[in-house]
Amino acid sequence: MPQKRQWRRKPSGVRPAYVRNHLERDFQALEPNTKWVVDITFIRTGEGWLYLCTVLDLFSHRVVGWSMSPVQDRHMVLKAVMMACWQRPDRSPVILHSDRGTQFTSADYQQFLKDHHIISSMSAVGHCGDNAAMEGFFGVLKRERVYRRRYLTMSDARSDVFDYIERFHNPRMRRRLDANDQAFRLLTQQSVETG
Repeated sequence: MPQKRQWRRKPSGVRPAYVRNHLERDFQALEPNTKWVVDITFIRTGEGWLYLCTVLDLFSHRVVGWSMSPVQDRHMVLKAVMMACWQRPDRSPVILHSDRGTQFTSADYQQFLKDHHIISSMSAVGHCGDNAAMEGFFGVLKRERVYRRRYLTMSDARSDVFDYIERFHNPRMRRRLDANDQAFRLLTQQSVETG
């Protein structure tokens, strides 16, 4: 079993001068692929910590990109964002909000965002509420799945988290969106009696 995780402040990088907080805690999106949030969490396994990076679409609350690695670095983040880009139907600009972790302030990450028409948005240091939507997803993932399991290997954790995201969470969010669409159509349909 790995050692107990020591709490230490997450290192933060210097926010690039051209990056600002575009979300300002407005986690509502009226269309898909207009506002995304990204962050990293950790999962305990018998072989050590497994890090999970996810990209969440604020319109559908679906995970549109994710990656896992035993190392928390910019490569893991780039893989998750690349997956989200593959699922985007066009190259229209999208805001991607993160904290100021060194993975998100790195030159490679910032260049990747520019090359893919993604607008970088970052919180100020110490404002955890600025990424509350992502923290909320991680909380639900851990309550509904991770804290109910004991992962002996990283491979066990990877397959279980994959199952949760792709076979449970994302289908649930699709059903919720479909139900909202159907309710909206019923409300806007003309009535036979009133026209």
